[in-house]
Amino acid sequence: MESNRRSSGDRPTVMVTNDDGIDAPGLQALVRALVSSDQFQVFVSAPDREQSAVSHSSTVLTVMHAKPVEIDGAIAFAVSGTPADCTSLGISKALFTSVPDLVISGINKGSNCGYHIIYSGTVAGAREAFLHNIPAVSLSYDWYGHGGRRSADDYELAAEACLPIISGILAEIRENTYPRNSFLNINVPADVVNHKGYRLTKPGNSMNKLGWKQVASQAQGEEMISAMVLAPRPSSTLEPEAVDDTKNKHLMFIRKLLELQVEDGGTDYSSLLEGYISVSPLAAMSPAEEDSHSYFAVWLTLLNQCFSSSTL
Repeated sequence: MESNRRSSGDRPTVMVTNDDGIDAPGLQALVRALVSSDQFQVFVSAPDREQSAVSHSSTVLTVMHAKPVEIDGAIAFAVSGTPADCTSLGISKALFTSVPDLVISGINKGSNCGYHIIYSGTVAGAREAFLHNIPAVSLSYDWYGHGGRRSADDYELAAEACLPIISGILAEIRENTYPRNSFLNINVPADVVNHKGYRLTKPGNSMNKLGWKQVASQAQGEEMISAMVLAPRPSSTLEPEAVDDTKNKHLMFIRKLLELQVEDGGTDYSSLLEGYISVSPLAAMSPAEEDSHSYFAVWLTLLNQCFSSSTL
């Protein structure tokens, strides 16, 4: 019986990475969706452990390990590095025999909108490919949205919702019409089944404002971190027991959520809350707002005048 499956040589190559680790359900769901579509050859180069919020940190002075792992339909390696490392290694032809046509970082557990883009290892995994002129997308799912807990099946739905845009990008790449001056940061709403479609957005200034809380023991800190991960909320409801006199003691701290800063509207996060799949083109660096440029144009002119006067 003749197989209808296309040969790998006929299919574009997609490389997947993330910051939640290679065993994370978001990455596994994305890879399954890509493989099941029979449209892509799939590579995976992802961290061997949790690497959330490491931003674009890179390994320089440490030997990095890449261990083959079994993921059906894909060639996969668990890498002892950051998301940026995983992308850098994966596109270098040192790990795989070819350079991928597209790099996808995700699916992240939790949205990456606004100022979270700066901290995100997921976004950095895509940005690293962009820096090397390879088309890239970061994908995140608003796991904590809508006030309810999600299930692993929701990652499958999020992956399916993103397949059309992935296929569209690769079609443009094949025609040499895809722009190389940006990469895409995509966020999928919590109620993915009822999403309202794709919306072109710009990053706002939303962010979780974090502080620090001293804890009495490692066990107490880990317990509070687990509670915060399961149900993120301002930490006034997660106050630890009082810590004894700290003089000459080894001090321990954990992050605490102070508040969620949300902009008024018209941005990536507000669109996500409205039920849209937010699609934001990003560049490697973020220019300041125009009013900042105007201010510093005047400021530097005056400073130069003062400097010239002082040297006469």
